[in-house]
Amino acid sequence: MCCARADSHLLASASDDCTAKLWDTRVRGCLHTFPERYQVTSCAFSADDNLVFTGGIDNVVRAWDKRKNDVSFVLSGHTDTITSLRLSPDGSYLMSNAMDSSVRIWDVRPYAPQERCKKMLTGAVHNFGKELLKCNWSPDGRRVASGSADRFVYVWDTTTRQILYKLPGHVGAVNEVDFHPTEPIIASCSSDKKVYLGEITAYQQ
Repeated sequence: MCCARADSHLLASASDDCTAKLWDTRVRGCLHTFPERYQVTSCAFSADDNLVFTGGIDNVVRAWDKRKNDVSFVLSGHTDTITSLRLSPDGSYLMSNAMDSSVRIWDVRPYAPQERCKKMLTGAVHNFGKELLKCNWSPDGRRVASGSADRFVYVWDTTTRQILYKLPGHVGAVNEVDFHPTEPIIASCSSDKKVYLGEITAYQQ
């Protein structure tokens, strides 16, 4: 798994070799290696690129300070492998999806309270297939979506935590979801080898 920021030359990767790595795409070389005890399955950048978040089969999220090459803080709460990490559009919150069939939203701002887990969203499920199901934020941060092993796309309201949509159509596990940058459309891809575009209601301004 890898992640990158559109406005940056940095790329982070997560690997089964029990490391996450930070890469400079300008020189095509590795800048830092973040060693872990177990396989790493997901990663994400902080808003200022100073932190690299990693999650893996030990069920925790680590925030690595790339300047110190050390862990700044740890996010604990999931009880199974973390499959996806996504930073909110405003850079204040990190969303994680895990094989415990929960999606959590964490406060990753500096000087945040000790209890950083702010919300837990349920509905989307993992199963024996153990796919690395992904989640994503809407461009305005007011909705989040996740793939699910039950073949649906789940969309929640981040304020109320209520499921707004449970979108059908796929005949296999939904592995990846993403929101259109300007239109009320969600794209999803599945183990059924198809990509669907689902239309949802736009927020009223």
